[in-house]
Formats: sequence, structure tokens, C-alpha cells
Amino acid sequence: MAGQNDNPADPFKKALAEATKVMANDPELSVSYSVDPPGATGEAIRLPQVSRRMTREEVLLARGTADALALRHKYHDEGTYNKYVPQGQMARDIFEAMETARCEAVGARDMPGTASNIDVKIGNEALRRGYGDVKEAAQAPLSVAAGYLVRHLATGRDLPPDAANVMNLWRDFIEAQCEGLGSLEDALSDQSTFAKFARQMIDDLGYGDQLGDDPDGEDEDAEDDGGSDQEEDDQPDSTGQDDSDDEQDMDASPEQSQEQQDDAASAQVTLDDMAEVEMGDEAEMPDGEAPLEPPAPQPVSDADPDYAVYDTEFDEEIRAEDLAEPQELERLRAYLDQQLDPLKGAVSRLANKLQRRLQAQQNRSWEFDLEEGMLDAGRLARVVANPTTPLSFKVEKDTEFRDTCVTLLLDNSGSMRGRPISIAAICADVLARTLERCSVKVEILGFTTRAWKGGQSREKWLADGRPQSPGRLNDLRHIVYKGADAPWRRARPNLGLMMKEGLLKENIDGEALEWAHRRMVSRNESRKILMVISDGAPVDDSTLSINPASYLEKHLRDVIAMVEKRKQVELLAIGIGHDVTRYYDRAVTITDVEQLAGAMTEQLAALFDNDPRARARISGMKRAG
Repeated sequence: MAGQNDNPADPFKKALAEATKVMANDPELSVSYSVDPPGATGEAIRLPQVSRRMTREEVLLARGTADALALRHKYHDEGTYNKYVPQGQMARDIFEAMETARCEAVGARDMPGTASNIDVKIGNEALRRGYGDVKEAAQAPLSVAAGYLVRHLATGRDLPPDAANVMNLWRDFIEAQCEGLGSLEDALSDQSTFAKFARQMIDDLGYGDQLGDDPDGEDEDAEDDGGSDQEEDDQPDSTGQDDSDDEQDMDASPEQSQEQQDDAASAQVTLDDMAEVEMGDEAEMPDGEAPLEPPAPQPVSDADPDYAVYDTEFDEEIRAEDLAEPQELERLRAYLDQQLDPLKGAVSRLANKLQRRLQAQQNRSWEFDLEEGMLDAGRLARVVANPTTPLSFKVEKDTEFRDTCVTLLLDNSGSMRGRPISIAAICADVLARTLERCSVKVEILGFTTRAWKGGQSREKWLADGRPQSPGRLNDLRHIVYKGADAPWRRARPNLGLMMKEGLLKENIDGEALEWAHRRMVSRNESRKILMVISDGAPVDDSTLSINPASYLEKHLRDVIAMVEKRKQVELLAIGIGHDVTRYYDRAVTITDVEQLAGAMTEQLAALFDNDPRARARISGMKRAG
């Protein structure tokens, strides 16, 4: 029986993960599969999800992404990169694209099979971004074109058609500006040499003002200063010093100088490391020079620099499917569906009503006085009055809002247990299904803590002797139920996790809202909407027993103020059983699922409404029911 439940894609995923580790030359590398965008962080690689069907497209894309990230891990040194990376955004983008192309090209030399795999990844990205439809260079990113050109020249391979289109639009300009492209072949093998080549190319393209200071120039100045200081230190303090000592000093100096040069060439040290080096050499520094101080620690919260967290080591951001076995998720989802049964009629009416409202707004403007299209009856009077007047036609203008992402942030606290959490899950279910039908991407997130009344953070605080003003004293658990790019059918069982006994604990709303905001800001959609579904104020007994009673509530208000001030994300809230209008300007309170039709439909539909007066209606909604 157990074998029937096995995912047929698991053997392939395990084999690909092992091959990725071998290719990256790192047996400790962590390889995972996710519906979130692929990428690499430190010692972990995230690959695209492979479904049970294992379609050809999924398999090839996973292999190509794995090869590209493994080669980056193997041939890329972060220290060298940080040493040469430019300061300006455009220059940084070009530098990053060229470094990625370098890693893939060097890998293709050693492992030729990776080239065709990575072609699939490049082709998929180019197709998804619409590069094949670009007609003018101004519409295509120069940084991407530069990376494509470097890979093409370094490997001699033709790019996938959509990617080649972008490269060809910029190719003449790049080759005309960058006379040093002929030395590309000699620079590929060494990252430092290639970084200098890339910086020169960026300068040739007209972005030299974004490069910042020359890192090699700084090193030479530092070496010159060190040499003069060494000469001063080598001067005898008295005439009674033995000649043999002088000879020993002279013999040691070249070795020490060479050792310093080797250390400087091996990797780029961070600011903290620089501070430690300077402090270690303090005895040799001449008077009047102070050691570099380490940079001030970054604040935990962008909204409130004074907000503190005792320890973030035990916090976790985790996918719903990693908190329960697939069989358990299916069982919990079935339990949630049982609660939906009496409400199927209301939920279906809500979904249809919301869908009609949204789709009606996708096509609600017209273009008039056209030579073809639908006959404009409103202008027939002109033809009657003057038969020589040509007929007038009109065409419905497409004003789709598909370039939109909606995030649902669900309170998974213990106070939501029972009916409230069921309503929240039903909210997420209805909104995700309905918005996906309208081509609006939806992300579903949840927030709670890993323990009641403080977890390992509190234990560490107690072991450290109970320092004063520790800040937040619990371990966060942020849950990703559905990524914005994941289809609803794949994430549907995950919502059943909210029915799991023991999941719902305490809630620290401010940090959860800031987390969701950061995720949204990093996305490419032009419009972003964040809806919070909660039952009231943030509560964590461990934190509030040590800090001021309003500690978490103040932070939540500060985060809300930051989100609304930056205006990158539109924020609104639904309070379940509790009034949340004291925190959120645009909010509505519901007490049962029957009120969802009025509450959610008006809230979301008004957001998408082109009529400013209609959109303003939600600002005045303070109560529902």
C-alpha cells in the first residue's frame, strides 16, 4: 500500500539532487524543490518543482536550472565578486549577468553536456519574459543582452530564439562600444581577471560613473602605505642594534610582504574582517591613526529601529507541505471540505459574483470612430442626417489587470482556533480560486510561533541570566501555503494544515506583515495588494511579560505606517470576530462566512475598479453585517 502513495517523481528528484552536489563539488550542499522562484543562498540551492506527471518541460527545466546553479556554486567566489561589484544598479545588473554567463561558459568547457541543459533554462526564462516579442532595443534590458552575448561568444553556441532576439537588438551597439571583447577568451578562467574585464566593458557602455572606486587602486594604495610604515618600523631605535638583526629584518621583510600580497589576493574580506585585521595590527600602527570600527548592526525591523529580537536563530520560514505528510494534508483538507459543505451554495455564489465583478472591469472602455469593429449605434444619427458620412465603428478596449499579485496573510494564532480559522481558510480558498480564474496571481501565507510562552529563544535568554530589554522572546514560524507562481490545484491540500491540532499558537503580527511586505516588494508585478486576515491584536505572552505591554502592538502600527507610506503595496484587512480598524485604515469586520460575499467582494472588486469613487468606497467601510 505504501508504494502506491509514492511520488513517481521522487527518484528523479533524488538523482538530480545528488548530481547537482557532484557538479557543484560540494557534498554538503542542500538541494530542495519549490514552487517559489529558483535560486541559491549560501549552501542551499532551490530548484523548480517537478510534479507527479514529470512532463518533459518540467524535467528539462529542472535539469537546466540545477546545472546553472551548480556551476555558479563551483566557479563563483563571493569574496572576489563583492570586491569588484559596481555600486550603481545598472552597472551591477550588467556585472551580475556577465558573471553568470562566465560560470556557465567555464562549466560548459569542463562538462559539455551542461550547455544544452542550460539552453532550456535560458529559453524558458526568455519565453516567460516575452523577449521574443520585443522589437526595439530600448524595450529590452541591456544587462540581459550583455550576459547573453558573453555566453554566446564564450561557448560559440546559438541562443534559444527568444533570447537571441534580445541579444541581437543590442549586439551591434555593444560590439561597437566595447573594443576589448576580443580578450574575453583569456579572461574567462580567472574570476578576478574577468571582473576587471567586465568593469572595463561597463565603462565602455557608458556606465563608468556607477562603478565606484577602483578596488585594485585601493589595494595598491594600502600596500604603498603599508610599505612606508614597514620602512619606518624597520629603522633602528638606537645605534646599538646589531647588524645581524638588521639582516634578519631585511630577510623577513620580502617574505612578510609576499605573504600579505597572497592573503590579499586570495579573497575579499568583509568590513567586519577588515576591522579585526586593523585591530590586530594596532601595536604596529603609528600614532594618530585609529583602527576601523565595525559597522553598526542592522536593525531587525525597517519600520522601527528600536524593535529588538533576542535571537533569530530559531525562527523558521517553512512550506506547508513540510509540516505534514501528504496523506495527512489530504485528510485535513477533507475535514475542511466537510465544513465547506453547508456553505457550498454561498461560496459558489461569492466566487461567481467576485469573478463577474473583476472580469467586467477587464473590458469596460471603448475606442470610437474606427473603420472596423462593432457598429456604433450612438453615432447613427450623423449618418441619417448626412448620408455621405461614413459609418462609425467601436472596439472594446482591453484593460486587463493581469499584472497584479495579491497576498493573503492569515493569522494562525491559537485565538483563531475553531470557527475563525475555518473562516480564514475558506476566505483563502475562495479568493485564490476566483482570482486565479481572472489571471491574478495569489500568494497565501500564514504566521504563528513554534512554541507557547516562548521557545528556545526564551530558554537561551534564561540561560544567559535574563538580560534586560530582550525584545521579542519567541520563535517565529512563517508558513508558505501557496507561492504566487504556484497553480491553485497544487496548493489546494495545503490549506488543510490550518486544521492541524497544535499548529496554532501565538501571533506576532508586525514581523509577519513586514515579512509578507518584503516578499511582495521583490516581485515584478506592477500592482501588489496585501490582505491581512486576523482576529485582533498581536499577542505573545513570553515577550509581553518582559517588555512593555504595548511592545508588539506599537511595532505592528509602525509596520503598517511604513507600508502605507512607501505605497509599494496596497494594504487592507479583514477582521474575523474582532474590529481591526484601529490598526488598518482600510478594513472590514465579519463574524461568519455568510458575510464574506459582501465583505470580500466589495473590498477586492473596489480595489480593481477604474472609477476612483468606487475605489474610495472601501476607505469608508468600517463594519460589515
